[in-house]
Amino acid sequence: MTITRRCFFQGALTIAAGGVLAACSSLAASGTETPSSQKTSEPAATQVQSTQQPLLYVGTYTSPGAPGIYRYRLDSATGKLALIESAPAGDNPSFLAFHPNGKYLYVVNETNSGLVSAFALDAQSGQLTFLNEQPSHGSSPCHLATDRRGKFLFVANYGSGSLSVYALEADGRIGKTVQTVQHVGRGANSERQEGPHAHFVTVTDDNRFVLCCDLGLDKIFVYQLDPDSGQLSPGSEATLRPGAGPRHLAFDPAERYAYVINELDSTMTIFAYSAQTGTLTELQTLPTLPEDYAGENTTAEVWVHPSGRFVYGSNRGHDSIVSYTVEEATGKLTLLGHTSTRGKSPRSFIIDPSGTLLLAANQDSNSVTTFRLDPQTGQLSDLDESVELPKPVCLVFSIV
Repeated sequence: MTITRRCFFQGALTIAAGGVLAACSSLAASGTETPSSQKTSEPAATQVQSTQQPLLYVGTYTSPGAPGIYRYRLDSATGKLALIESAPAGDNPSFLAFHPNGKYLYVVNETNSGLVSAFALDAQSGQLTFLNEQPSHGSSPCHLATDRRGKFLFVANYGSGSLSVYALEADGRIGKTVQTVQHVGRGANSERQEGPHAHFVTVTDDNRFVLCCDLGLDKIFVYQLDPDSGQLSPGSEATLRPGAGPRHLAFDPAERYAYVINELDSTMTIFAYSAQTGTLTELQTLPTLPEDYAGENTTAEVWVHPSGRFVYGSNRGHDSIVSYTVEEATGKLTLLGHTSTRGKSPRSFIIDPSGTLLLAANQDSNSVTTFRLDPQTGQLSDLDESVELPKPVCLVFSIV
């Protein structure tokens, strides 16, 4: 039986062939979100023997001398996270993405100069071993993804508004640069859209198209991918309303619909997607906030439940997860509700492999909180479970 990535994961990156699930967020706020220099206490590791429970990797913003990637074991029955280890991974290893075979982890080092790093995973323990790094050929890289065959790596550079493509070596190392695509233009918001800001990249399950959300241009670029050379050529574009600021995109399991969360105007836009032509057709746009909320807010992450029946997004300011139900025949959404993340600035969140837990990374309150997710109703309930760690930005599951 062939298993596609979208069977298990909808969001920033989807990899099921290697038993991997991933979702993370990217850069926001005026070009660069500068990590705080204030240190929080480092969590103490515990010994966990079970190999039947998923491993959670957390990417963070780092202070000098601090580890950057944290590895936890999740108890799916209780929602408890137990820290196994923390590991150095350079400056600001903010976003993580797995190779399709699950043996390698790729990391953007979100700095002005910009790096991308490769790590090997121990098959038994999940421990990381550094392999190599390459320049990202742009500033503030904030998101990355591999192609379906694990031959190429794509990196979105937020600060410079560019997309870099690399060949991947057989041993997992990041090889030569294949191409760098530079976006050009500006948007309606003079403070946040003074130029292009590539914020997200993903590859379709058929390995034919690469999609990139550009927050600065209010566009989603759909590139045609040459699966042998890794070269990208211009395809179609989808334009959102001025000042929307598209940040992340998530497909439904069948890749019929794409759900785009817009950072700047706190909305969710639904597109019909044609796998044949690689085109997006707008169907609907909804707010992510309650009608009576008047405070400041930016959105961050979007997820589709593995069943395809529910869509979730994160609000930073309102500090909540917004939930929607999906109309199966049309892909359109109906508001289900809002759930507090019990923290500040939920930069990223993820649904666990079982589809029964949701974990939220509260960047500005230094915590990851766990919620029960009812797969029948889509409702979230608070488990009163959380762990503390400095500036969590990205959450990635790997089942070892």
